[in-house]
Amino acid sequence: MSVSNTSDAAVDSAPMSSLEPVLRPIPRARLNELAESGFGDMIKAVVDCGRRVMVVGGELHADEEQWLLENGSQQADLWGINLYPAETSDDWIEFDSMINVRPSRGNPSRRVESQETQRLIRSIVAELVQP
Repeated sequence: MSVSNTSDAAVDSAPMSSLEPVLRPIPRARLNELAESGFGDMIKAVVDCGRRVMVVGGELHADEEQWLLENGSQQADLWGINLYPAETSDDWIEFDSMINVRPSRGNPSRRVESQETQRLIRSIVAELVQP
């Protein structure tokens, strides 16, 4: 991917909010800033489990999903989550998004059902978000 991660730059293709690709570690405080400027205590994110990157800041998970697809990601690798950056427990990651509904791939609900996939997502988020 040729896009560099800069915490002050927004991607121009964001429909109504600032999409921010997270291609290398960023401070958790940055997520908190984005959350406060959007939903208050929460920020939406889509994680690419194949490439171990994510995009945050969309009004909809579909916005972030589209950005990733346009930048080389594969649909099967993408999972939508919500992050609560001020939360200190493991519950700061919520595995809920409409883009996760994939009955043909064994995920019939909005929640990421696979514990293995949840562990993978947690590990990617831990790599990309600094305390």
